[in-house]
Amino acid sequence: MTAKTKTQKLDFKKEYKYLFSPSAKEPEIIEVPAFKYIKIDGQGDPNISKDFQDKIMVLYGLAYTIKFMLKLDKEDPFDFTVPPLSGLWGADDITAFAEGRKHEWKWTLMVLMPDRVTRDVFEKGKEELKKKKDPVFLDQARFEIYEEGLSAQIMHIGPYAEEGPTIAKLHEFFQEKGYTFNGSHHEVYLSDPRRCKPEKMRTILRQPIKKK
Repeated sequence: MTAKTKTQKLDFKKEYKYLFSPSAKEPEIIEVPAFKYIKIDGQGDPNISKDFQDKIMVLYGLAYTIKFMLKLDKEDPFDFTVPPLSGLWGADDITAFAEGRKHEWKWTLMVLMPDRVTRDVFEKGKEELKKKKDPVFLDQARFEIYEEGLSAQIMHIGPYAEEGPTIAKLHEFFQEKGYTFNGSHHEVYLSDPRRCKPEKMRTILRQPIKKK
């Protein structure tokens, strides 16, 4: 009788603690390595957009399908804790943020994937999810490497709607140190709004930067 192969398991929040546990008091500058992500794009007010919720479900459906595909691999089983949802935010007109014109917001929702996930694994995951549930927008999901590099980040505690002062603090911090913007505003949602009180929600705010 052959010995059972031990399953490796990765938890990004433990492996890359410095990326997932910034201070809520003071911003910091970090180097973010290139990571693999499953992504999906959209536009509009996330508070009222049904597409926003549907596309989140696509990403999580894919993430868990891929997780169990790898975990059940008989030759080389591998497991990972599905990381929290991330979002990249932008707009054609930057004043859309300051003026709250949320219908103009453009976003890319993302879930981090381990190195073990290849494009072939991703495509097989899409096929499996299509057979089981075939969620709307599945065809829009894609697999990409995203490298933020040098970035500033801070933890925001509280509702999403009250991020403004924390974002301003982050921007002031890196600009005073001689840096400027170098990519999309990135948020990592550590708390589930369905289970967490708004005042206790934890969101990482991250901005790629470069020297002026």
